[in-house]
Amino acid sequence: MITLNRPEKLNSFNREMALSFQSRLDDCMPKEIRSVYITGAGKAFSAGQDLAEVTDPNGPSFDVILSEHYNPIVSRIRALQKPVVAAVNGVAAGAGANIALCCDVVVAAASASFIQAFSKIGLIPDSGGTHTLPRLIGWQKASALMMLGDKVPADEAERIGMLYKVFPDESFMQQSWNIAATLAKMPTVGLALTKEALLISMGNSFENQLRDEDILQKRASASDDYREGVNAFINKKQPIFKGQ
Repeated sequence: MITLNRPEKLNSFNREMALSFQSRLDDCMPKEIRSVYITGAGKAFSAGQDLAEVTDPNGPSFDVILSEHYNPIVSRIRALQKPVVAAVNGVAAGAGANIALCCDVVVAAASASFIQAFSKIGLIPDSGGTHTLPRLIGWQKASALMMLGDKVPADEAERIGMLYKVFPDESFMQQSWNIAATLAKMPTVGLALTKEALLISMGNSFENQLRDEDILQKRASASDDYREGVNAFINKKQPIFKGQ
């Protein structure tokens, strides 16, 4: 579990938290860790950038914030060879929203919301948002949400395909954790390759995607997880996957 932990600032990012987040993501690289669960402390997932830092004359510039803070975070999430669950427990705004949306499975509490807040202060969406959001909900919807900066309640976010599921607030932590726990018990070699195939598809032609599926399927079929799954199916027993 990784918890964004500046609740008094709605888990808005400063340099310290951004670098700590990157370090925690690096800690999740070993194969022994089968899935990753990301959530926020308190009543927010993340309100995005801490504006007190960015307006500080001695604070980091925007090119530093993007190149050293946010871009490495979303790149690490995408590169992790295991499923990453974003458990959005409250408001996810700006970079906080786009970091959540780059995860493999996004779930939200009923009281959560998503805001592309950048236009309100004259900025463009970052943290991969201009790449991710149109592919989730379509060009027109993404364009409008980014330009108007509308707040999207969790139930609406689910309806338009921005996230996977919404859970009641009172059971959100348990139900969202159950998803990460379930994924961790699955054949995570195949899940990692599924993630890779989906990411490749974003820039592939159909013909090239068929070629890459062939390559990835050969890797999946060579795994111990595949052999365990087939053997368990044939012998009508519960498989025990080890992520190998």
